[in-house]
Amino acid sequence: MRTDPFRDALAFLLGQTDDHAKLGGLQGPFVALFGALLVGSLVVAWLNWQQNYEQRTRGHVGIWGCRVLMGAMWFQGAVWKLPLPVSGGLRYWTEQMAENAAFPFVGPLVRGLVLPNMPLFDPFVLAVELGLATSFILGLFVRPVASLGMLYVAGLWIGLYRHPFEWPWTYVFIAIVHVQFVVQGAGRSLGIDALLQPARERW
Repeated sequence: MRTDPFRDALAFLLGQTDDHAKLGGLQGPFVALFGALLVGSLVVAWLNWQQNYEQRTRGHVGIWGCRVLMGAMWFQGAVWKLPLPVSGGLRYWTEQMAENAAFPFVGPLVRGLVLPNMPLFDPFVLAVELGLATSFILGLFVRPVASLGMLYVAGLWIGLYRHPFEWPWTYVFIAIVHVQFVVQGAGRSLGIDALLQPARERW
């Protein structure tokens, strides 16, 4: 149950949320992984700050902050895709997509293809969301990964469009952030993509 943003953020960092409690032996490794990504992001940002004077702007810092927050969102979403082979949370929301999709053809597709193959679908979703989180937090290959993220969010938007407790605009706004990451090349703001840029230009 949510309390306030500060306590909830601290609980997530310490691995003390309800979703973490369901991970069993993976609780510690997931906390360590998220911590390592945050530390890695800070190290990469510092290297950029030291090596390239052009990175020392409020604009780059702002984009970096938004990118890390979006990565944290995807990481938090990935946690409740566990435990494998099928997370109860993912199964529930997939069933909701079968009942509340924007278009009639989506429901039979989800019931006939996705739900019977949840042990394959769950690891795929987990990998996609962890990939989005890693890319955004570290600023690595952000343009292609954000493009994939737009398509992924579009699927959620269509699948949950008629759900009575979902606000469709939420997914539109998330997609807009991904569009901005693509347009701005957000990984080039204090990210690994910025460190790789000179090598790309030489190539």
